[in-house]
Amino acid sequence: MAAETDILIVGAGPTGLYGAYYAGFRGLDVIVMDSLPEPGGQVNAMYPEKMIYDIAGFRAVKGRDLVASLLDQAAVFSPTFLLGQEAATLEHLSDGRLHVTTTAGEELIAKAIVLAGGIGTFTPRPLPAGEEWVGRGVEYFVPRPADYAGLDVLVVGGGDSAVDWCLALHPVARSVRLVHRRDAFRAHAASLNQAKELEVEFLTPYTVSGLHGDGTLEAVEVTRVKSSDDVRRLECQAVVAALGFTADLGPLESWGVEMVDRHIVVDSRMATNVPRVYAAGDITEYPGKVRLIAVGFGEAATAINNAAVEINPELDLFPGHSSDSEAAA
Repeated sequence: MAAETDILIVGAGPTGLYGAYYAGFRGLDVIVMDSLPEPGGQVNAMYPEKMIYDIAGFRAVKGRDLVASLLDQAAVFSPTFLLGQEAATLEHLSDGRLHVTTTAGEELIAKAIVLAGGIGTFTPRPLPAGEEWVGRGVEYFVPRPADYAGLDVLVVGGGDSAVDWCLALHPVARSVRLVHRRDAFRAHAASLNQAKELEVEFLTPYTVSGLHGDGTLEAVEVTRVKSSDDVRRLECQAVVAALGFTADLGPLESWGVEMVDRHIVVDSRMATNVPRVYAAGDITEYPGKVRLIAVGFGEAATAINNAAVEINPELDLFPGHSSDSEAAA
């Protein structure tokens, strides 16, 4: 038998989690689905220890702590979580409700859907020379920097994530080196300068050409770009490959929603062109769109309020100020 709910939120990142709270605040039942095995989206999977500086009310907050606070806030209204699965098929029922099947074979019926999937399902770009070492010294994410205590760490990449991992690991690792195939970096200049001040060793332009060890990683070879004779062997017990990732909206692309450059087009109500399907957060596109977590929170509230009215036309679009209600206490 299909599980029924008022709102199905696809995506358990910060925008989806705030949407879950806000749906409860409006008296709506909610199910939150995500392809990842735990809530938090990219924040929890990619930079749980990174400080975030543009969240209202926080001078700075760790990604992990932000997710924990959002979960605590949403828990007031007891949302249901379906994790480790994706929304697959969508069918409109005769009464306007939406029938969704998941990649795990579950069936759901929702009165409205809010797509808050960020960039969709993301897969890290592999380290060409190190795929067989994944889990034995090579990782793509760093959920717990403390696990790298006392190790010689090599971070690979030239973007913000690579430099952020250097900054996060420097206080606990024995040594941190950063290898990049170009002399120029895509990371923010302030972060680069901070890494240099901490005396993180930069190796450019080099690529990882070999990994060595007996069972677990013991050393890494890096080769200078366009100079195969220039090879360095580095003592190393851990490699963090921050080479970016590929994103896939998966089955959502077959739902008929209008898209531009892999983003979902919405109007000022955060409504898509598909009846009763809304979107919020980084996945959306409209004139003047700014992709910030802070913006996603407002979009989630807009989507939920408009969905509430579509579900029940007797409701007011404006719910009143939360300070006048005991519902969120």
